Amino acid sequence: MTNKEQYRAFCSRRNDLPPFLCDWWMDATCDDWDVAIEKNGDNIAGVWPYAISKRIGVELLRNARLSPYQGPFVSFPADLKESNRDGFEHETISAMLKQIPSAKVWNLALQPGIRQVGMFRNAGMQVQVQQTFLIDLHPTEQELLSNMKENLRRNIRAAEKEFDIADSSEHLNKLYEYQKHTLTGKGAGQPYSLTDMQKLMDACMQHNTAALWVAKKGGEIQALVWNVWSADTSYYFMGSQKPGGDSYRAITALLWHSIKEAKQRGNKTFDLEGSMDAGVEKFFRSFGGRRELYLVLKKNHSFIWKLKELVS
Repeated sequence: MTNKEQYRAFCSRRNDLPPFLCDWWMDATCDDWDVAIEKNGDNIAGVWPYAISKRIGVELLRNARLSPYQGPFVSFPADLKESNRDGFEHETISAMLKQIPSAKVWNLALQPGIRQVGMFRNAGMQVQVQQTFLIDLHPTEQELLSNMKENLRRNIRAAEKEFDIADSSEHLNKLYEYQKHTLTGKGAGQPYSLTDMQKLMDACMQHNTAALWVAKKGGEIQALVWNVWSADTSYYFMGSQKPGGDSYRAITALLWHSIKEAKQRGNKTFDLEGSMDAGVEKFFRSFGGRRELYLVLKKNHSFIWKLKELVS
């Protein structure tokens, strides 16, 4: 069996893989991809799906389209002592790193929880950090609410009377439209197309790992939140609000709805997927989650790409 065939079999047996690493997600977001696999005896110890693309003749290893986290996933043996976990992770990721084909440019955001900074630096990477906020879903709904800022709780109470919320994936075009309007206003381009989004949504729905929560008021869409999940973790994948509208409460209501749904589904954690933007960070922080840093691996050994970054 090829590595990709082994990986598809591995994915079919596991429901705890982050969705952004699953074979079907890679199929939906990459033109071409492969996977590094490390074994511990007959068992798979780690997997690292990756996509190497080429632009202006330069090979790039980056997160696939629409993929906030990627990189390695380590499958720890059930009987592994806690004191040996770090060593097992280090050896497994190090072995997989050697299997990945050379690419002169890297820009890869890893999922939270991987902290092997020394290994990546020794491999010639620059290691940067970004942040997210993780909400523990074990407490009761009332306890989750009480952990939030008072103004957020007030908005949630008001929103419950103001908005109708439903799972409506047919409104994906509205999410794209609202996002595009926001990005255009900031002088930025849309990094993906509606076709890209629809292909991924179709794959998510086929694997029962997503919902598009829509908040309406008077029959008009005020905000949308795309929520994806694995067995363990639910993610605020993306969202947007009606251009020109005051939809702060609508986004708040949709996130609270996503959190409640995740808890009912049995997820352990809700990942707000963070932001380095001060305003967004303040908003996410008010939900009472725990700040978590995650690694971003960077490398640029291409003179052409350095020139491109200088002029872009």
